[in-house]
Amino acid sequence: MPSPSLSGFEHRVVVGMAESVVSNNPSVTLATYSLGSCLGISIYDPVTHVGGLVHIMLPDSSIAPDKARTQPAMFLDTGLPKLFRSAYEMRLDKQRAVICVAGGAQIMDDKGFFNIGQRNRAALDALLQQHGLRILAQDTGGMVNRTMYLKLATGEVRLKVSGQTTETVLWKL
Repeated sequence: MPSPSLSGFEHRVVVGMAESVVSNNPSVTLATYSLGSCLGISIYDPVTHVGGLVHIMLPDSSIAPDKARTQPAMFLDTGLPKLFRSAYEMRLDKQRAVICVAGGAQIMDDKGFFNIGQRNRAALDALLQQHGLRILAQDTGGMVNRTMYLKLATGEVRLKVSGQTTETVLWKL
């Protein structure tokens, strides 16, 4: 008996901390886990079905320029531009880009001393405004971890929030 074809089945690609992935493969779902103070930022073009996901740890690469050269997705100011450049190479159109964001929580900093989540979010807002882009859906802040999924066949973005038993739809066409 022949083995069953895997055609049509979802393939989950994990985007680790300080990583980004771009694809136009409709059978791929991009996933990033444990977004605490980090930001998960997804972009998606509903016409070309090009999408990407980045797991940003810190807002500004000036604190570690050497690290930013080798691992640009660690920092917002180098990682988000890299994500967009990679998506442009696959025909994502900036004006059609659906941008969703999750994370930016205040985890393990109950006194708010570092405020990394807030700093990440403020830097993201400033960078998007500078480039004339806006967030279409978001779930940020608070004191919970999130997992973010981008389904490339449809552009649907789902979240799994710690403490909740089911995933929620953050954005859907």
